[in-house]
Amino acid sequence: MNDIRRTILWVVFGFSLLLLWDQWQISNGHKPLLGAPSPTQVNSTAPAAPAAPRGASAALPNAAVAPAAPGAAPAPASATRAPGAERFEVSTDVLKLTFDTEGGSVVGSQFLRYGDTTDASRHMMLLDDSASRVYVAQSGLVAGAIPGEFPTHKTLMKASGDYALQDGQDTLTLRFTSEPVGGVQLTKTYKIARGSYALEVEHALTNTSAAPVAPQLYVQLVRDGNKLPGESSFYSTFTGPAVYTDAKKYQKVEFSALKKKSADFEKQSQNGYIAMVQHYFASAWILPAGMQRSIAVDGVDIGSGLADCCYRAAMVAPLEAIAPGATKTLTTTLFIGPQEEKMLEALTPGLELVKDYGWLTILAKPLYWLLDALHRVLQNWGWAIVALVLLLKIAFYWLNAKAYASMAKMKAINPRIMEMRERLKDKPQEMQQEMMRIYREEKVNPMGGCFPIMVQIPVFIALYWVLLSSVEMRNAPWLGWIHDLSAPDPFYVLPLLMTLTSLIQTALNPAPPDPVQAKMMWIMPLVFSVMFFFFPSGLVLYWITNNILSIAQQWIINTRMGVPPQFNLPKFG
Repeated sequence: MNDIRRTILWVVFGFSLLLLWDQWQISNGHKPLLGAPSPTQVNSTAPAAPAAPRGASAALPNAAVAPAAPGAAPAPASATRAPGAERFEVSTDVLKLTFDTEGGSVVGSQFLRYGDTTDASRHMMLLDDSASRVYVAQSGLVAGAIPGEFPTHKTLMKASGDYALQDGQDTLTLRFTSEPVGGVQLTKTYKIARGSYALEVEHALTNTSAAPVAPQLYVQLVRDGNKLPGESSFYSTFTGPAVYTDAKKYQKVEFSALKKKSADFEKQSQNGYIAMVQHYFASAWILPAGMQRSIAVDGVDIGSGLADCCYRAAMVAPLEAIAPGATKTLTTTLFIGPQEEKMLEALTPGLELVKDYGWLTILAKPLYWLLDALHRVLQNWGWAIVALVLLLKIAFYWLNAKAYASMAKMKAINPRIMEMRERLKDKPQEMQQEMMRIYREEKVNPMGGCFPIMVQIPVFIALYWVLLSSVEMRNAPWLGWIHDLSAPDPFYVLPLLMTLTSLIQTALNPAPPDPVQAKMMWIMPLVFSVMFFFFPSGLVLYWITNNILSIAQQWIINTRMGVPPQFNLPKFG
């Protein structure tokens, strides 16, 4: 039984190391070992623009140049700006945004309630257009079935409205107006409500010509593919574009797939959104449901000089013909904010999926709900983690009791097994038969200590992803020296306690008869503990709590079964 249990634990250990190595490969821009995207046929010479709907033929403009001619590939990149363009900041109670009069684009964002983990004196930045980073939100018009040029994100606009949300004011309104281009004047109106990370963006198109016009509206997010500042190599969450539609649901698009031009996602839909996702934060453009749109996710060159720039997620929506002198208004939503699950669910269906729990979402979502409920009672995320692990241990008490009871029985007969192995060490077949006879006599199930624990592994992996993905842990204190549950323990107290509790657990387990296995069972927790020195404090706290409760339960069960707890120390000599 010992051999079987150790084999299973080695399988779990090896698979865990494989997953960690795979995430390290992805986070450093290498090809993933697991889950590599399957190639699809795409244009091999230029990034693919979205197919024009309803028979239209139009190319999406490059992220930093004027629009290309209808049906043509994006024009060569250029970092030049519109003459006279200016940038300025606008503040609400939760956001500080930087706008550009070139296209009325959002080129910077700071979250006033979230600090920068790499610099405590600064607010967390998401959107940024500087020498070291590119991440912007843009919109504009392109031609449809009828050729023409219209205002784009490169068109100079005049700004008017509020630059700060005043006391007693519920909504900030900012307006950008272009001169007529191609017979169309574009007015963008941003409305930002107090406490909101969702910007309502009205696009008003006025036909100033003597003939009907039918342009298409595009919205896009453009960012570089460089590694995030301060991101750990020991764990990695998804960073990159994402597409959501009702038909194919949430579709992540890896930067590596875009480089190889093998990205696979739905390209036509009447619903959904595009997003750029990273750890804890995201941005997304949302068009009205029922509106036909083409979707593009590709690589673009904006001449920024950055090593890995840039990638674009975009949607293009055709508009009905606008009569001379008439105005057509389309309201869209631009989200720039933290991945707070309830807020995302309220904005549009499926937006909460940018908080990525992976394949264990079905378990992770109820665990997050319970964690959030405990936080509302305890008013501290650290104690909420402790309480959640306690509730899980109570829920799995019967399974754990079965496992520890089996281990206690094994501990009781271990001297007899050791004596038998020594006596029959030169007769392996007879040794195996004698071992099975002892198991039958003592009514010990060789799998009794493993199966109950294996059943619980998916739940605790799901909880791992809940704690790793929840922005609520960011800057959240627990007690004393732990001021940020999303950051590693600055004094390594929790990792050391984690190591200690893991070693105590190992000492309480029956010693494997094989001396090599016995030594390896002491090396395994030490190897795991090295990784925990770089993990967020919230994750380490969860693991320590689980270890302590497991030790207590094992101690109680052993005592009840008449097997006095004892520490089996390693014999490395």
